Amino acid sequence: MAIIQFPKEMKWGAATASYQIEGAVNEDGRGPSIWDTFSHIPGKVKDGDNGDIACDSYHRYEEDIEIMKDLGIDVYRFSVAWPRIFPKGAGEVNEKGLEFYHKFVDKLLENGIEPMCTLYHWDLPQALQDKGGWNNRDTIDAFVNYAEVMFKEFNGKIKYWITLNEPWCISYLSHYIGLHAPGYKDLQLATNVAHHLLVAHGKAVQKFRELNIEGEIGYAPNTTWLEPFSNRKEDIDACRREVGHYIEWFMDPVFKGEYPEFLVNWFKKKGVELPIEDGDMETIHQPIDFLGINYYTGHIARYKENEGLFDFEFVEMGYERTDIGWPVFPEGFYKVLTYITERYGNVPIYITENGACYNDEPDATGRVKDDRRIKYLKQHLTTLSRAIQSGVNIKGYLTWSLLDNFEWAEGYSKRFGIVYVNYRTLERIKKDSFYWYKKTIANKWFEF
Repeated sequence: MAIIQFPKEMKWGAATASYQIEGAVNEDGRGPSIWDTFSHIPGKVKDGDNGDIACDSYHRYEEDIEIMKDLGIDVYRFSVAWPRIFPKGAGEVNEKGLEFYHKFVDKLLENGIEPMCTLYHWDLPQALQDKGGWNNRDTIDAFVNYAEVMFKEFNGKIKYWITLNEPWCISYLSHYIGLHAPGYKDLQLATNVAHHLLVAHGKAVQKFRELNIEGEIGYAPNTTWLEPFSNRKEDIDACRREVGHYIEWFMDPVFKGEYPEFLVNWFKKKGVELPIEDGDMETIHQPIDFLGINYYTGHIARYKENEGLFDFEFVEMGYERTDIGWPVFPEGFYKVLTYITERYGNVPIYITENGACYNDEPDATGRVKDDRRIKYLKQHLTTLSRAIQSGVNIKGYLTWSLLDNFEWAEGYSKRFGIVYVNYRTLERIKKDSFYWYKKTIANKWFEF
């Protein structure tokens, strides 16, 4: 048995997102989002599921905060539904939307939990999508206006702000691969969107500084790691392209003020150009207070000509897989964190998402024995400890997710929560992983 210990000052938390848990899509003046539209198109979401009710957290937030209090977390990461604040994306503010988040944030603070607010976790107002969505630079201005309202409204209450969650998913998964809303399949469009997202992030950070808002601001890219199958240059280069598309493509502009040349050249070969306008790179290159990192999985991979966007294929090595099919690859977590630190320096990092999909159901006694999730968490937290000991500046760890919820294109078929949700009755049941995580948070260590 090894004792895995964590710094006393490290913060612990859990995370969710508005469309995945709130429900109440037509209540109190909320406008439609692209996910409302997308999830109601037949064939887009597994089993025809949608987020109309989800976990009904809009009505059950007090119960959910009681669960958080029992868990003992320091920080709760949630996202605001942009269409609750601006039903048409811009224009008139919906006061009832602001009122809901005030009640919610106040209740968190009453219970000693710091709110960490994500401004954009994928639920773009449909009214903005109708005008071109993130491909239209007017959406950047609408986002900054929305951010300004939130900053002013919650200044002093919310101390941790995240501009964007997983810009790779917002752009390439949603506009090139087409799996997520709005569901396009156009590489140039996806690249335009990726760039505009980064400009929106930079402008929101500028606005945060200009308003002298109390607290810290960052963003939360998703990451992965591909370990080359061999030390052949073509294998190494293929893996670097894919990893770089998650890391360098979305981090170099923020930390270095430029896009990585090796990927710019690769995209040029595909006929794709960056839609950079005067001043964009300076806007994106704003100092941030912390970096959020979302990590779930990685692979072994090798070069394969004309395979996908970056000429590589995964090599099956018999790794355990979670119930969504992703390999359990904790060594990739270490590689991601040390690579980012080597490349960008001593940036403060919060793990804003890390967790696993296991579809364990309650047994006859009502207990949810999710031992595989506990093992996954142990593996990744041990890896996190290893990264801390190697000099990575880890400020906190937030597991995904507090609750089982609407898992985007997978609907309700995939469970990531440490709390089980019965989607018929909306009953919450704390899983074994909840109790393991609670003990770990209290002790700041575990045995492995």
